[in-house]
Amino acid sequence: MKRFTRGVLLLLAVLVFCGAAFAADEVRVGVVAPITGQAAIAGQYIKNGVELAIKQYAPNGTLTLGGKEVPLKVIFEDNENKPEITANAFRKLIDQDEVCAIVGPDASTVALAGSPIAQSAEIPCIATFATNPRVTQVGDYIFRACFIDPFQGKVMAKYAYENMGVRKAAILYNNGNDFSKGLTEFFTKEYEALGGKVVITEAYGGADIRDFNAQLNNIKASDAEVLYMPNEYYVTGLQMNQARRAGIKLPLIGGDGWDTPDIVQVAAGAEEGAAYTCAFSHEATTPEAQAFVKAYNEAYGQNPNSNAVLAYEATAIVFTALKTAGTTDGPTLRDTIAATKLSLPSGVIQFDAERNPQKAAVILQFQNGVPRYLTTIQP
Repeated sequence: MKRFTRGVLLLLAVLVFCGAAFAADEVRVGVVAPITGQAAIAGQYIKNGVELAIKQYAPNGTLTLGGKEVPLKVIFEDNENKPEITANAFRKLIDQDEVCAIVGPDASTVALAGSPIAQSAEIPCIATFATNPRVTQVGDYIFRACFIDPFQGKVMAKYAYENMGVRKAAILYNNGNDFSKGLTEFFTKEYEALGGKVVITEAYGGADIRDFNAQLNNIKASDAEVLYMPNEYYVTGLQMNQARRAGIKLPLIGGDGWDTPDIVQVAAGAEEGAAYTCAFSHEATTPEAQAFVKAYNEAYGQNPNSNAVLAYEATAIVFTALKTAGTTDGPTLRDTIAATKLSLPSGVIQFDAERNPQKAAVILQFQNGVPRYLTTIQP
């Protein structure tokens, strides 16, 4: 019996050693993004940002871990911007592909579907554009590359009240979307604390709504001086267009969900003068920002948006932490990410106790169909 037990222990030791050796032969990182579906444009920006980070941080297709060059494999999973598909993508990456970290996803609702799976498996995850505070509250393995909605909502409320000088606001938002609900809540709280008043709040439910005329007619009948629309880009262009056709001449403001050229194509001029909070401007003048914009333009023939820069930065943080930690071990990698401080295109990234980066927001305004930089607001 004792000999059998020793034999079993020896076999287990060999298997563990072989497994560790195999894991060290390849570093696997997962990326969850909307490659298809309504948010596919954002997914393409994300893919571009990740691939540019691979090119710059792992130019030979390897990462240096513990003094050894280890092949890097980045595995993309399409989540179609849907919670249930996101959860399945996380399970596949963790259980089948055995990734050591996950970049993404890009929106709060889907991040909240995937993050608990990564947390349970002790796999560090850096959400790219998930701004709802609850995302990192899932647990200590969940980080984000973007600012959070309380800050973003406050920034636009302050801009509307102080810079635009408007005292009465209307809001059109998606009550089935965590991002939209969060921005509505935090904008309203800050705007009214400053002395303004939200005179009307109109909601719609779900991502498939395409007719907003009932809500817009109610807003038109109010005495609002500005219209806040903290919604995703794939409906915002329609909302802008329908607002102008309904005779609403109010200035339009919104959140970082607006940051894509596709809005201009759908809004067809209705976006002119509209302003929004954003994570990054291609007109930023820091060396890191200009180098990133130049490299992105050379690679893809266009300026990057926030999706691209945040995906790039999340990936850069993971690669840097892997090199610093020298291992793919989950707890060690988590601690290394938490201690990371990097100068990146959108600014110096350093995580707080809730694993949120302390970074500024910029305000952009559509001018002649192009989003132009207005100002930067520090946290």
